[in-house]
Amino acid sequence: MKPQSLAAIDLGTNSCRLLIADAAGRTLYKTAVSTRMGEGMQATGRFTDEAISRGVECFCSFKMKMDEYNTGQYRAIATAACRTAANGEEFVRKIKQQAGIDLEVIDGYEEAVLNLKGAMLNLQNEKAGHVVVYDLGGGSTEITLATRSRRPEILYTISIPYGARNAAEKFGLKEYDVDRAALLDKEIAAYARSFVRASGLEKYRGDVCFAATSSTPLRLTHIARGWTPYDRARADGAVVGTDEFEQAVAAVRQMSCAQMAADANVGPTRAEIFQAAAVIFSRIYKELGARKIVASLKSAVDGIIMDLQSEQIFSE
Repeated sequence: MKPQSLAAIDLGTNSCRLLIADAAGRTLYKTAVSTRMGEGMQATGRFTDEAISRGVECFCSFKMKMDEYNTGQYRAIATAACRTAANGEEFVRKIKQQAGIDLEVIDGYEEAVLNLKGAMLNLQNEKAGHVVVYDLGGGSTEITLATRSRRPEILYTISIPYGARNAAEKFGLKEYDVDRAALLDKEIAAYARSFVRASGLEKYRGDVCFAATSSTPLRLTHIARGWTPYDRARADGAVVGTDEFEQAVAAVRQMSCAQMAADANVGPTRAEIFQAAAVIFSRIYKELGARKIVASLKSAVDGIIMDLQSEQIFSE
């Protein structure tokens, strides 16, 4: 009989991730599926029937994969989209009924904690005593200041109610538009400046490093460095100058939605939301005063696996 594995699922506004690992935390299987749960939510405040169908299909396929790997312990989380959708609880029940998976809707603070734990895996070579991690999702963006230590302590965190998906829909940024982008930029700047003030970030200046999770920094790294095709693992842990990111953002602004859909580093599942993602991402690192950023694929699912390992050791 196969030894039992551990599994982590992270359902975001735009995609759903599955990570299966062995008892030592070594990756056995990982994937990300574009569920687009937040598509159309800006207008109705609800998951569409099509989004629910995509979500259920995704979770059923994940359950089959978990069974294939003889998963024992697992944790499945849902973030911004399920927090705000009027029929979010109904969707959670449907996942339990049809896929047999308990889906837990977590708040922005818990989301920040898990992303921090994952990102810390890519910061082992940094010397700074503090870290700022920001995770640009589909329906929200979390920015967190923490100690960079074996047991990191969160000093301050904020959840911005804009991510790539809902910002693209609210501000009409399927195609780049200077005036609409400026409106989004102004909103994000206000939140980011509030974070800088409330966290007291300036007093840590010189002793803080920066990390960004989600696919946006990974894709922009590929664009900046001329890497093709898109390979998440290639950019995972890359240290990228914000001047490089600015060059990539400038290149994205020149692209139409159709061009982005055909681009190897953006693709059809991201094309409609990537202009908004670039605006949000760029404005945040400018307000934080970051000069270089660690692009991290490791995020919440990795944090969950670490927690499950700890629970397993404790139970033994």
